[in-house]
Amino acid sequence: MTTKKILLVCSAGMSTSLLMTRMKKSAQEKGIDADVMALSSNEATKLLAKEKVDVLLIGPQVRFMKSKFEKIVADAHIPVAVIDMKDYGKMDGEKVLATALELITNNEN
Repeated sequence: MTTKKILLVCSAGMSTSLLMTRMKKSAQEKGIDADVMALSSNEATKLLAKEKVDVLLIGPQVRFMKSKFEKIVADAHIPVAVIDMKDYGKMDGEKVLATALELITNNEN
């Protein structure tokens, strides 16, 4: 099984850090090999210039950046989605992980 690379983006990378931790914990409990990163939009742009991820999830507070990131990753065919506001508010790592894995699976088919 290959490692699933999941990138979370928010304005400063701070608010998604707790969500990242909870997603990693959920993946570990389920035996899923996932590399979850939380970065600011600037750091994410730099990372995407040199590295490929399997899915990019954007914090609801920066949903306006979705089209920017869709353009950045269009050639790499990386799915981009805004994290559900309710799941984000609850910091529900299990639900957000499930969403990320579903996007990856749908993109592979």
